[in-house]
Amino acid sequence: MNNQRNTVILSEDDFRMLKQFAEHFPSSPNEMTLSYELNRAIVVENDQLPEDSVRLNSQVRVRELATNKEMEFCIVMPSLADIKQKKISVLTPMGAALIGLCKGETIEWKMPAGMKKFEVLEVNQMAM
Repeated sequence: MNNQRNTVILSEDDFRMLKQFAEHFPSSPNEMTLSYELNRAIVVENDQLPEDSVRLNSQVRVRELATNKEMEFCIVMPSLADIKQKKISVLTPMGAALIGLCKGETIEWKMPAGMKKFEVLEVNQMAM
């Protein structure tokens, strides 16, 4: 999988929140899960997180490479997810795939419709 080449970088705050959440809702530690990504993440101080890194509350624009289709959404905790407002949970396949990546990186991830490859085109941090 291409995701092994990408470094997952998380801020201390995001890592702590996601780890705590993952402990209450355990999932498989296999590849392509949030638990797997958390276990291999590099955790940095909040002010050391690269600006173009996908984190909680990031507005992300991605392109599916096979179709060139672009999508834009915000990655949030499950309780804040609302597809009508383009807010997706970090627990969805797309949210788990992108968390901790940076602008310009690509990832291959298993989606409900099969394996898909995406490129991160833009990352903006939303005010909380």
